[in-house]
Amino acid sequence: MIDLLLAFNTKVNGIVWGFPMIALLIGVGLFISIRTRFIQLLKFGAMCRETFGKIFNGGSRAGGDVTPFQAVAVAMGGTVGVGNIAGVATAIALGGPGAIFWMFMSGVIGMATKFAEVTLGVHYRVREPQGPMMGGAMMYITRGMGKHWMWLAILFSLFGALAAFGIGNMVQAHEVAAGAEQFGIPRWVSGLVLVTAVGLVTVGGIRRIAQVAMVFVPFMCGLYMLGALTVIALNIANLPAVLSLIIQGAFTPVAATGGFAGAGVIMAIRYGIARGVFSNEAGLGSAPMAHATAKTDHPVRQGMWGIFEVFVDTIVVCMATALAILLTGAWTSGESGAQLTMLAFSQTFGNTLGFGLVVLSMILTAYDSILAWCFYGETCSAFIFGHGKIIRMAYRLIWLPLTLLGAVGEHKAIWNIADTLNGLMAIPNLIALVALSGVVATLTRGFFSNQPYTPPKEQ
Repeated sequence: MIDLLLAFNTKVNGIVWGFPMIALLIGVGLFISIRTRFIQLLKFGAMCRETFGKIFNGGSRAGGDVTPFQAVAVAMGGTVGVGNIAGVATAIALGGPGAIFWMFMSGVIGMATKFAEVTLGVHYRVREPQGPMMGGAMMYITRGMGKHWMWLAILFSLFGALAAFGIGNMVQAHEVAAGAEQFGIPRWVSGLVLVTAVGLVTVGGIRRIAQVAMVFVPFMCGLYMLGALTVIALNIANLPAVLSLIIQGAFTPVAATGGFAGAGVIMAIRYGIARGVFSNEAGLGSAPMAHATAKTDHPVRQGMWGIFEVFVDTIVVCMATALAILLTGAWTSGESGAQLTMLAFSQTFGNTLGFGLVVLSMILTAYDSILAWCFYGETCSAFIFGHGKIIRMAYRLIWLPLTLLGAVGEHKAIWNIADTLNGLMAIPNLIALVALSGVVATLTRGFFSNQPYTPPKEQ
């Protein structure tokens, strides 16, 4: 029976994370881009002013729980990480240098998708009784599309609540323990430390999570980017040749060289887009749950932080990883995943420091992801079972032993099923984004023409 379940999951996973779903994600992103008049490009300057220019702004006096920057820090805690380090390397190993071109394009399109998600998440948010602001795909499905779509919102929440245990918790705990093991720390010790560190934060809810995320996420990104930019700077002479490889590989097959087995154009497109989407989670519907807690007076203003999130994740961090791997020539080694990124760093910093920088970055980001996905999972559970502190606290209590279990064990079957559930979250969300694209376009026009914002009436 278990073997049949796993075989069925493998088939579903191939569809969920296969080419049809990737095409759907990109298609919806292009559709949103057109409806918002390519806001991610034409309003890029406005995005910079609303984000970079207001990082230390506490937000407006409008309803919310955390500052706009704290909200995006939580969301980025769930996205910036393993996908940026290991995912990019895997894309290059399987799709060649050309995969980076398509990853870049998926990031540009994903900025519009994330903008729409965040804008709708804030627009349709409601205050939980004695709890935080609740927003996300489940809220804009029920409040924007109508109560008769409740079944779709419940499906999204069910997928999210269950997937969080695997992808957002056990997998991340495994990465932390595996990384710490490189420094001689036993897995059970890492597990206990992680449970304590996670429990002390999650017990305080979104405000505590946001306070930790606004410190850990910038530190992790800064540390990793410092290492990656150093590698790039010391190998900058190879940049023209590498850019030529990327453009050429995006449209023509790349022959085998060294340990690289070669790749066709379809492989470059598939793995470049897939790893980009996996990294920034644009279209998945997770991040709006964090952004909806922001103190902001207009949904589009927070939507700009959604563009910022994908820009940093994919255009900045992912591209830095890609260039480090390609400029050093490590991509022809035959390695893949995090090992390939470590090899690129070690060629500049030596094995100890190079491996250490990558491993420490992965540990920090995995910890951030556990915190962020705990909030996503409890929010989905609160929607299904009813708002209230009891549901959220019960979810957090279940969360902690699974963190320890993930740190000490190998649970490939659970992780594969959670990966499928994670991808299934996107389907209800994408349906809602298309159905409510007119709302996004109207809110966007109103924001840039300085029209007063009116929240939807409570139902």
